[in-house]
Amino acid sequence: MPIHHAVLGLLAEGPSYGYELKGSFEEAIGPQWGELNIGHLYQVLERLMRDGFVTKRVVAQTDRPDRMVYRLTPRGREELRHWLAEPSKRQAGYRDDFFLKIFVASRSGESSLRDVLSTQRESQLQELATLMKLRKARAEEPLVRLLIDAAVLHTKAGLRITELAEENADRLAEASKAAPAEGRRQARVAGQDRRAASGN
Repeated sequence: MPIHHAVLGLLAEGPSYGYELKGSFEEAIGPQWGELNIGHLYQVLERLMRDGFVTKRVVAQTDRPDRMVYRLTPRGREELRHWLAEPSKRQAGYRDDFFLKIFVASRSGESSLRDVLSTQRESQLQELATLMKLRKARAEEPLVRLLIDAAVLHTKAGLRITELAEENADRLAEASKAAPAEGRRQARVAGQDRRAASGN
């Protein structure tokens, strides 16, 4: 729950309220992460309250609606310490929408696959260009610059995967044609074996 823990980290600096937490997060992380939806943030805060990591108190305001101020609990501080002490791990497997597109397009033939790969490559090149401009504009903000550098590296890796797929498009398409036929053959054999075993 990275956002949950980021909120705990902000509350470790002192009590705060929703819009202040949103502003602090966005200012510190920069535009590359994307805007933190205030509705989602309040859902996160409610979850943290249920888990006993934060408490909430109502602060009355004369000319505005009452403000909800959140405070980190000792249990929340311990959760934050535990999270920081563990190494970050990538989720098991490698689930990516792009690979599903390769899977589907390759079954339609090499031409369809190459169209998908070309679209992907153009998008990645545009993203790299945007990131390089952003990197220059935010050069004096170390944390933001680091996140942008991570995005650049990730995009370059994605571009390399696209290039590898383009280099092997003919083999990917050929293999996807063979796979369904082999699967049907194995299913037929398995069905014949079952019928033979049952005496039918």
